[in-house]
Amino acid sequence: MSELLDLRGVNAYYGQAHILHGVDLKVGAGEQIAVIGRNGVGKTTIVNALLAQATIRGGEVWMRGERLSRIAGHTAATRGIAVVPQGRQILPNLSIEENLKLGAALRRPGKWSLERIYELFPILAERRRLSGAALSGGQQQMLAIGRALMANPDLVVLDEPSEGLAPVVVDELECILRDLGGTGIAILLIEQHLRLVLDLADRFYVLSKGHVSESGKIKDVDREILQSYIMQ
Repeated sequence: MSELLDLRGVNAYYGQAHILHGVDLKVGAGEQIAVIGRNGVGKTTIVNALLAQATIRGGEVWMRGERLSRIAGHTAATRGIAVVPQGRQILPNLSIEENLKLGAALRRPGKWSLERIYELFPILAERRRLSGAALSGGQQQMLAIGRALMANPDLVVLDEPSEGLAPVVVDELECILRDLGGTGIAILLIEQHLRLVLDLADRFYVLSKGHVSESGKIKDVDREILQSYIMQ
């Protein structure tokens, strides 16, 4: 299997604070992977390391079979990895359509276009001229996912996508992510919502105090055990 993302013994820091300790994690083409664990164990630091917002000092990062000696803010995107960040980070001074176009800034070729995003999310088409701040939380999450898809990625990393959303909106989000997985896009889901993890992921990694403490296939683990990893 072709590895889109391969972290090998990665250590990551904020300043002098050592957050990730020897993390190993792989996402292959078309896989749906979940990273779980309680709050504050370093899950978001995995994302920030890919975006050069946390500093990697030790270990190796491979993207699409190439070992990277340096990661800049655009590195992941140029190699087909798009991020839907925690909190969505919609720019309120831009329209919905302008927010979407930001995702295509690197002009990576592929099948995702404004027209296809609007087919996937009709509400965004209806409100395309409005500010991103005019959307509800669920609609902003749609916008954040649409913006990521505009980069024509092979892997989408979602950091706590269900955070702050009503249960009915989480159900809708689950359908969207399941459909995305059906298109062949790989997904790395960093999430506390157990049902999303169970319904979407093929494999999981448990992060505990910056270490990967457990990993395996979702189908091989009882629900109660997975819940304990999130609540531990």
